[in-house]
Formats: sequence, C-alpha cells, structure tokens
Amino acid sequence: MAKKIAPLLPSTDGLLHQLGERLSLARRRRRLSAKQVCERAGMSPMTLRSLERGGAGVTMGAYVAVMQVLGVEADLDLLVKEDSLGRELQDARLPATRQATSVGSASQGEFLRSTPCKPATSSEPFKKLPKSAGTGRDWKSKAGFTSSESLAELFDSLPPLAKNRAR
Repeated sequence: MAKKIAPLLPSTDGLLHQLGERLSLARRRRRLSAKQVCERAGMSPMTLRSLERGGAGVTMGAYVAVMQVLGVEADLDLLVKEDSLGRELQDARLPATRQATSVGSASQGEFLRSTPCKPATSSEPFKKLPKSAGTGRDWKSKAGFTSSESLAELFDSLPPLAKNRAR
C-alpha cells in the first residue's frame, strides 16, 4: 500500500467503501475464503482486508485482481462509460461558437444557421421502398432530409471563406 494517500471527499470515500463491501459479498457468495482469494490474486491477507473495507490506499490493480478472481472484471467496462460532463464540455466548444477571422463577416455557424435548406421533394432521388420490404431505407425521404444535389447547391452558395473552412 502507498505511504501517502490522497484525500478523498466523503461521498467518494463512501463509494469506495461500498465497492469493498460488494467485493467482500461477492467473495462470500462464491464461498471463497479470504486465503483462497489472496493466493489467486497474489496479495497479502492484509491488502485484501483493506480492499474489502474500501481502503483508498489499495491500488487499482489490487481491486482489478480481486475482481478477476471473482469473475466480475467485465464490470470495469461500465466505469466512466457515459461521460455526460465531458460531452457537455466538448459540445460547448463546437465550431458554431467560433468567430470568423476576416473583418466584417459573420461566423460560419451564424451563416449556416441563417441559410435556408430546401426540403427533399417526392421527385428527388430517394425512392420509397414497397411496404412489404420493411427495411426502413426510406427514412431519409420520410424525415424530409435534403438530397445530395440540394446540399451541393448549398455548398456552392457559401462565401469563399466558409468554403475554405468547410473543406
């Protein structure tokens, strides 16, 4: 174990304590003794005892080793799987908030938001499949998405600065 342990917030310390309790419960459900788990995980009984109490000084590797012995290591994939805060921070830095570098021109995001898009008409290239096909390939025309020709026309109508940025 580490000699110096980073201080944890009480809520985080409680989560670590709950993890230790869950690992202890999983060990007992499998009817494995502490000695058996220690031998299989390659650790001392004192480390396992600290781990099952949720000790912050126990390495992540020790927690993973016990999880592997218990057969629950796949649960590690669930950690930080949905990073909602990270996604919000990433979305806050999207290009729509950047200003164009040339003087007197609107930002690219403002231009794109103010440019109207033509909806696809029934004569445009997307054909509806027969209802018996049931493949769902006609979602573009049902949702009113524009055709590739309409998008090409929009791209051609962009001012030179916006064209260079789009490429």
